[in-house]
Amino acid sequence: MSKSIHDQTLALAGLFQAAAQVQQLAHQGQVTASSFETCIRSLFATNPPDTLSVYGELRDLRDGLTTLSQVLTNQAQPRDVEILRYGLNLIQLESQLRRRPEMLDIIGQRINQARHTADHFGYSHSNLVSNLASVYTDTISTFRLRIQVTGNPNHLKVEENAARIRALLLAGIRSAVLWHQSGGRRWQLIFARRKVAEHAAELAKQANSAQYH
Repeated sequence: MSKSIHDQTLALAGLFQAAAQVQQLAHQGQVTASSFETCIRSLFATNPPDTLSVYGELRDLRDGLTTLSQVLTNQAQPRDVEILRYGLNLIQLESQLRRRPEMLDIIGQRINQARHTADHFGYSHSNLVSNLASVYTDTISTFRLRIQVTGNPNHLKVEENAARIRALLLAGIRSAVLWHQSGGRRWQLIFARRKVAEHAAELAKQANSAQYH
């Protein structure tokens, strides 16, 4: 297994972990605390020694790896179709963002300013989440392509949920950047889909066994 496919799979798992949390929030009004925290923490990993370090340990990506394997192999469930749509939209937004280096700089500066809040209150604190949500609103939300999040209107109109969704979408774009940096390209999601799905399933197995050691 080439290093690039390995790194790309990890970055895609990060992206789909964020997308799955968005879907869960929209329909159920709640997140999986550990998965959510992994996504938000990844925004602050600016000089990682390797791809996995952005997320922590393999077990921190367990949900994303499982989701990635599922959505690439079968889109039988409406949930999988929704998550795949979010994932592909995030990849598209990242490619637009790459053409706007000045906006990338602004995002980087504002995430850096939010680091103080993260250090003091942790990655799930509402102050940090609303701060990151405003970064998304002021930058990515200005693009013509907008991600339409669908779900239960009662959950979507809760301000805290809306902020969490925007923060997760920002984290998803962070993973899309990482995926592109490790050689990921959109055509690979069509032509190398099986290879990525199989590697994700294998890593998910390793992540599961790491949970019980």
